[in-house]
Amino acid sequence: MASSAVYRYVASRDDLLTRLIVQSYDELGEHVEQAEAAVARADLRDRWFAVGHATRRWALAHPHDWALLYGSPVPGYAAPAQQTIGPGTRVQVVLMRLLADIVAQGRAAPAQRRPRPVPVLVEFGAGVGEALGVEPDGVPADLAVAGVTAWMMLIGAVNSEVFGYLGEGGEDAEAVGAALFDYTISAAVALLLR
Repeated sequence: MASSAVYRYVASRDDLLTRLIVQSYDELGEHVEQAEAAVARADLRDRWFAVGHATRRWALAHPHDWALLYGSPVPGYAAPAQQTIGPGTRVQVVLMRLLADIVAQGRAAPAQRRPRPVPVLVEFGAGVGEALGVEPDGVPADLAVAGVTAWMMLIGAVNSEVFGYLGEGGEDAEAVGAALFDYTISAAVALLLR
């Protein structure tokens, strides 16, 4: 098929990008949701690790899709929020529910373990659950901010590996990447869970 033939099926380049982005977010979201659901609800630490490892596995298996989602923005393209926000926040919804379970079980890390967020972050943290369409169930704003921070640490660790920021690494590149990833998500969960 000639490259121009794709326009028989989509209206424009932006429509094609939106479809690819939504499909990739949905595939990632489904992969993570299934991995997290397979872990006992009471095992909060393993649920976090399931989310992290499922995200990493999917990204390494689909590096071009991952780059479309978490790499450099496509010049001149603005994702339509009404189509991309739902699929694009599936993993964050899983994490917000995990935070609610952490609070419900009384297992939240002491606030002293986390940097104290500035007022703008407290306000942001107070609205995270609502923005995701998840009832926050008593998740304090500073814990919600720590959850967003943990997610950012996870994305950074995956990006470092997928985009080759760790260098060549020689024969041990895969082992080093996996070990650094585990170290990063262990540090992130320490912000959330006692």
